[in-house]
Amino acid sequence: MNFEFFLMSIALGAGLAMDAFSVSLANGLNEPCMGVKKMCGVAGIFSLFQFAMPLVGWICVHTVMQYFAFFGKLIPWIAFGLLGYIGGKMLYEGITCKGEEECECAKIGLSALLVQGVATSIDALSVGFTIADYDWLMALVCCLVIAVVTFILCSIGLLLGKTFGTKLAGKASIFGGSILLIIGIKIFIEGVFLA
Repeated sequence: MNFEFFLMSIALGAGLAMDAFSVSLANGLNEPCMGVKKMCGVAGIFSLFQFAMPLVGWICVHTVMQYFAFFGKLIPWIAFGLLGYIGGKMLYEGITCKGEEECECAKIGLSALLVQGVATSIDALSVGFTIADYDWLMALVCCLVIAVVTFILCSIGLLLGKTFGTKLAGKASIFGGSILLIIGIKIFIEGVFLA
């Protein structure tokens, strides 16, 4: 492991974390009164998934690669479905929100965060192919670097979202839901039509 290895891992982490960053931004917009503890938990969930998915991909390459090849074709559909569901739900709640307090501080639950974590990191499974020539220690360190980069970027996204979410009040949920829908469509188009 040298400087180039860490630089490549950081770049890989930044690329993989862009969807999680955008979803974090949407979550901050949706829940502008989110506390620091929850922000760390949200960023931690995204980091955990971004750590685990490439590692699972690496394990698949070294064990059950023929089964993973079929699953790879489903990734854009799964991400689109998960992000479409959550984004649509946020959009619907933002449009139908009546009470000012209810609109200003909607809470994002653990189940929604877990679904978002899977949806934004599922494409990272394929990173296991790109790091297939790493030994187990290098793969582990690479995935840890990806997780740290994801945590930092998601924290920034949450802070930005909270800042603008407070200013946007009830419309933040509409904007956040729209972001999630756009990300889902982007992943779907890239995975199905541009792959």
